[in-house]
Amino acid sequence: MSNAPPSESLPPTLESLVENGSLQWIFVGGKGGVGKTTTSCALACLLARTPVKTPTETNQTEERPRKVLIISTDPAHNVSDAFDQEFGPYPTAVKGIDNLFAVEMDPTSYLKGKTGNDHDSKSSMKAIFSILRKAAIALPGIDEVTVFLQIMRAAQTLSYDTVVFDTAPTGHTLRLLSLPSTLRESLGELFAVDGFSSIIDTASSFLGLSLESDSQADSSAKKEDPADAPKTLFDIGGDPLTADPNCSLSETLAKWQSQIAQVHGQFTDHSKTAFVCVCIPEFLSLYETERLVQELIKYDINCGHIVVNQLIKKPSTDKGECTMCSARLKIQRKYLKQIEYLYREDFHVVEMPLLSDEVRGVRALAKFSNFLVKPFDADVDDTTLREGS
Repeated sequence: MSNAPPSESLPPTLESLVENGSLQWIFVGGKGGVGKTTTSCALACLLARTPVKTPTETNQTEERPRKVLIISTDPAHNVSDAFDQEFGPYPTAVKGIDNLFAVEMDPTSYLKGKTGNDHDSKSSMKAIFSILRKAAIALPGIDEVTVFLQIMRAAQTLSYDTVVFDTAPTGHTLRLLSLPSTLRESLGELFAVDGFSSIIDTASSFLGLSLESDSQADSSAKKEDPADAPKTLFDIGGDPLTADPNCSLSETLAKWQSQIAQVHGQFTDHSKTAFVCVCIPEFLSLYETERLVQELIKYDINCGHIVVNQLIKKPSTDKGECTMCSARLKIQRKYLKQIEYLYREDFHVVEMPLLSDEVRGVRALAKFSNFLVKPFDADVDDTTLREGS
């Protein structure tokens, strides 16, 4: 569709991302309808097929299988549809690909459910913690940050090497990425107020608030889950907003501040986190991609890869030229030229073809994923995903 990129351009593939064994968190995001789910699932397939290479003491390289988890945080879950396999809140092995697991979850529903029994508490201390917790959950984006912290804990517990996030459309994703920085600064300013900790602890002591006794009273009534019951990532990761009965109110707030800072640290660590922007060569998608890129740069999040989907590579057939395809091709060339002008020197811009078959199922995703690391050649590669093609 386009001439070969200039020599100073970065390779037009995701190979550097796939070969990077230190990356733990890869976010795939962009405007709705541009192929985020297909891209994230294809990338997850690639990662699961690519071993982690680690240097040895003798300057040799050892390889081991990479354990990959793909998580859909978009309320409109499509990962199940992409793999043609049903997934839920429990890590489930993807059939046909070793070392790849998938989860679909609804962060908002989970967090709303966690506040369901708060009204049953008769303790004043519990009431205050409940109010604080509900206030925290009401903050824009706290649901995503809380869930990410749980996922981070669960991934470490289950020894996943890389977690791929199939994110919600741009606006929701930007809220997730910006909030840790905002909350970290806000809570920092709060604790910087002279005497804040002593004031809030004195107030709670003056009211005679105690959480420990209530916690002990509740422990006998608490039922343990069966040992063999399947656990969601939320169960494994624990609830970051749970109050510790042995901590004062200020200590609990400080703990929340520390956890938010932990998420912020992960987001801004370029060796651990990367963001892949997905777009199509149209005005609205290009505009939203530029806004996304600028926000990622603003919050110091690694974003060196852009995937351009649905490119028409063969506008004509043996029966002649397709008028509609030619018209669309003209539009695509216009915006692809702008994408190359804006990003080619600083980003790996990956051009993905519009295929004649839908990308669904492990085999189709595996074939589609090849074009993420080896540029599509319209003269050699087939645009179909049929058996035997």
